[in-house]
Amino acid sequence: MTIVPLLLLHGFPGSVVEFFKSIPLLTSVSKDRDFAVEVIVPSLPGFGFSESAIRPGLGATEMGVVLRNLMHRLGFEKFYVHGGDYGAYVGFSIANLYPKETLGYHTNLALSMNIKSAALWVLGSISPSWVMSPVVVDRAYPILEYLIWVMQESGYFHVQASKPDTIGVAVSDSPAGLLAYVLQLFSSGSRRKYLQRTDGGLDDLYSRDELLDNLMMYWVPNSFATSCRIYAETVNVRMFKLGILSEPTPVPTWTIHAKDEIFYQSPIMLKVKYPNLLHSTVLPSGGHFLALEDPEIFSEDVLKALATFRAWHNKQNP
Repeated sequence: MTIVPLLLLHGFPGSVVEFFKSIPLLTSVSKDRDFAVEVIVPSLPGFGFSESAIRPGLGATEMGVVLRNLMHRLGFEKFYVHGGDYGAYVGFSIANLYPKETLGYHTNLALSMNIKSAALWVLGSISPSWVMSPVVVDRAYPILEYLIWVMQESGYFHVQASKPDTIGVAVSDSPAGLLAYVLQLFSSGSRRKYLQRTDGGLDDLYSRDELLDNLMMYWVPNSFATSCRIYAETVNVRMFKLGILSEPTPVPTWTIHAKDEIFYQSPIMLKVKYPNLLHSTVLPSGGHFLALEDPEIFSEDVLKALATFRAWHNKQNP
């Protein structure tokens, strides 16, 4: 049986806690598979107990270099990658920079910032059936309705991209402030309809221990401010000039789309960036923190992707 290494990457305001319930499912051995998975689940630099940057310039792409080097230090010259939220940005950065080492890329936040993808999205506003299945039209259209929702819910993004140290110091000074800030993001990222609920709907999806464990990954190491910096170091002119967001990612790719994920692009849009998009799983439910919310569905999809990636490589190199 072959052992395959899988790098799991979280984002903000999540942590490695998101994957705790998925790890035993991913690493279980099955007679139906000819491989077993070894997972590597690091905190991103500046998150949790990982060391933060000592100088400006550590954005998501640079984090990709750091984590690729980590995999080499652990003895994995080639490996698979899963990323969600900012972990998705780090993940496809690794795939773009090191395509011969990245055996496959799986993500639950598939994103293409290529101008052709944007044009297809706008074109779909005339007739959505041109660019996506009727089943998922309400995830991307009407465009105006979606953009209004983005404006309402992206205030934190603008603050962290422009003044990360200000909000970082403020939130790090109060455990109640940290709880309110992070749990609001968990609520809006999990279900859009929860915006109207006074309790945020979190008890419907997560245990309080899970939510508190995630919060402690920011509070105990005092890493909220350093984790916020990923926004300022990534959303800037320097990073956009690198072109990682729009340049094609050549490795085999598999995407999974939860009903309430913050952004949806159809396969025709994604193939502009991911020419080797092998499959897109569309879920009837679920939100941004899929691995934490539904580890069974998440893990099953990842394992299917790994099997497909292996078959793809075998076909390319018979």
